[in-house]
Formats: sequence, structure tokens, C-alpha cells
Amino acid sequence: MNPLSHIAIIMDGNGRWAEQRKKPRNFGHKKGLDNIRPIIEFCKKKKISFLTLYVFSLDNWKRSEKEVRFLFSLIDQLFGKYTKYLIKNKIRINFIGEKTNLKKELINKISNIQKITSKDYDTTVSLAFNYSSKLEITNALSKCIKNKKITPKIIEGNLYTANIPDPEILIRTGGLRRISDFLLWQISYTEIFFLKKFWPDFKTSDLSKILIDYHKIRRNFGAINE
Repeated sequence: MNPLSHIAIIMDGNGRWAEQRKKPRNFGHKKGLDNIRPIIEFCKKKKISFLTLYVFSLDNWKRSEKEVRFLFSLIDQLFGKYTKYLIKNKIRINFIGEKTNLKKELINKISNIQKITSKDYDTTVSLAFNYSSKLEITNALSKCIKNKKITPKIIEGNLYTANIPDPEILIRTGGLRRISDFLLWQISYTEIFFLKKFWPDFKTSDLSKILIDYHKIRRNFGAINE
């Protein structure tokens, strides 16, 4: 079986899922949030130590003010509604993304939940929030240039995901077949699975099928398997 420690997911299709049901787009985002917990629990059961979820990209600021405000309110819910659950189940929350344009109150909440969930954990859930992979790489290169030394290893050490293994699996729901500025450096050898299902309809049974397909792949990382 192929080793598996890290799954990354582009949770796409919440708004379109709601629109199909003649509901507001925010209804879909709420359903999408509710769908995260069973996926985390599935990963814990399978002893998959790292899960990275694409929550909010820098490009998502182009959406309506109402929708952006609601998406930020969902992050607030994470701080209140799920904190006890995260601690009890030994789940560490790790935020990856830009903080420079966020309000100080939100930055403090992010720092607090990262701190209180980092004391005793066996699973790390990274939330890509206010995230851009292009900007992540640019910032990493800027730090390397200041130190006058650039190597792949040094660049990796300056990414948001330093000390986190690259994902073996990337899943995108919602029917679109693109990466959308997500973990561009980290997915050089990642197996990518595109699903037509919208994120609120994505089930642990779908993830289980993906794992079966993943373990059938001969991963040679550029070498030749005789």
C-alpha cells in the first residue's frame, strides 16, 4: 500500500449546491461547514495525520460583501462552537494564509485557537484561509533572497506548510478541473482526484473510494518500476 499521511481538499460547489435547491448561497456554505466534521473523523479513524482544507482564497474577496461577511462568520463559529470538540479529540488547528489584511480581533482569535489546540494532538487540520499559493511562494522567495541563498529545501522551510508533509492526495469537488492557486509548490507529486459532486454532497464513502483508487496507483516519483 502507498503511504498516506496528508489529504488536501478544495471544497468547491457550496454556492451552486444551494442555488440548485433555490436557496441562498450562504445556505450552501453552512452545509459545507457541517460536512467538515465527518471527514475529519474519517481521517482520524484511518490514522491520516494531516488534512488541509481550502476555506477562503485571496480571490474570494471578489465576491459580494454579504457572502464574504458570512464566510468570515463561519470561521468565528469554529472558534466558539467547535473548540471543545477539537481539544477533546486531539485535533490541532493550523491556519495557512495571509494575515496582513485581516482585522486584529480575527488575528488574535486565530492565534488563540492555534495555541490551545497545539498542546495535545494527533491530527492537524490546516485551514487555508485568505490564502494564495502564488503569494506564499513569492513571500518564501523574498525571505530566501534576503538571506542570499535559494534552494528548494530553504524555500520549503519558508512556506506556510513548513514541517508539514506534502499531500499525497488532492481532492476537488464541484466538477471543475483546476487547482485555483492552491498548494502549487506542495503538489508536485500529488495524486489529484476531481469529483462532480458538490462539497455538501461529498461523503466519507466517496473518500473511502478515493483511498482504494489511490492505493492501486504505482507511485514511482520519476523512477521506473521494474
